[in-house]
Amino acid sequence: MRLTDCYNFHDFRRMAKRRLPGPIFDYIDGGADDEVTYRRNTAAFEACDLVPDVLRGVADVDMSVTVMGQKLAMPIYCSPTALQRLFHHQGERAVAAAAAKHGTMFGVSSLGTISLEEARQISNGPQVYQFYFHKDRGLNREMMARAKNAGVQAMMLTVDSITGGNRERDKRTGFAIPFKLNLAGMTQFAIKPSWAIDWLTHERFRLPQLENHVKMDGGALSISRYFTEMLDPSMSWDDVAEMVREWGGPFCLKGIMSVEDAKRAAEIGCSGIVLSNHGGRQLDGSRSAFDQLAEIVDAVGDRIDVMMDGGVQRGTHVLKALSLGAKAVGLGRYYLFPLAAAGQPGVERALETMRTEIERGMKLMGCTSVSQLSRRNLRFRS
Repeated sequence: MRLTDCYNFHDFRRMAKRRLPGPIFDYIDGGADDEVTYRRNTAAFEACDLVPDVLRGVADVDMSVTVMGQKLAMPIYCSPTALQRLFHHQGERAVAAAAAKHGTMFGVSSLGTISLEEARQISNGPQVYQFYFHKDRGLNREMMARAKNAGVQAMMLTVDSITGGNRERDKRTGFAIPFKLNLAGMTQFAIKPSWAIDWLTHERFRLPQLENHVKMDGGALSISRYFTEMLDPSMSWDDVAEMVREWGGPFCLKGIMSVEDAKRAAEIGCSGIVLSNHGGRQLDGSRSAFDQLAEIVDAVGDRIDVMMDGGVQRGTHVLKALSLGAKAVGLGRYYLFPLAAAGQPGVERALETMRTEIERGMKLMGCTSVSQLSRRNLRFRS
């Protein structure tokens, strides 16, 4: 299967599955518990129909949006995700370069495999730094200071991951970082030698943002122990309010799902929130971000930039979210599978495919700008 044979999310997913050892593919592809929320994230869009207008003169379409003071050429961005060089040796370098080429935002994770500083050198466009709240308050301040020194404009604090989700696919193969595979997992690695060759012939796997705290040689913390031992489950709104004040710039909370929490985020001075259930990887049975979007936009959309992620696989999904009032839509697996399949060319092709779908969809909806999308153009099936 060649990259030129990939026309949609499912094609990229199939190509990635052919290249990746099973445990790594399942790490990207899997969700928590019975994966109900994971499936619901995409199914939620299918219960909503678009009602297009015609004869509106749509020769030129402007897809640009402004989110947390940063202008994006199109209303999607590459959500921060961890461990990207595990999927392809280019990792975040490929994503940063592809996002820059398409004029959109990308995020570097605390568990990213290149440094904030290097990512900033690759792209001086819109960027966020995603981080977790640690028991070590000094580490939290250090991470924010480092982001500011690197020239990052917006911080994104993940608030739905004070402990790791129950990802049973990983348990079945023994997948962990550092690798501690069982026999079934090792067998799947053995039958995908091209990945192993790439892994062994490129630079050592690192976590630059945390390498003084989480080491990959097995002598310090594993990723799973990082979540259970270093992150602070006692994190409170007062803690976050202090961080917002200390940062003094655009500050976003990722993982908000309730109206009450959205209102609280606005009250403490956040400039953005991302409605997210972590791609169905944390609390199984939680509501999809798309299903929750309208009531949160109604509650705080005039005070704060509301974004969402989870299950987005088509340009029409993006149009539906924008019509409900989202300012922009985050992509996760949508770009991770192309990254795993083909590196930077894969991410570029995926983003171009999404850009084309959004532009085509807007023309067919009779809209020349994102601001013209509204709930008038939607109907929900009961």
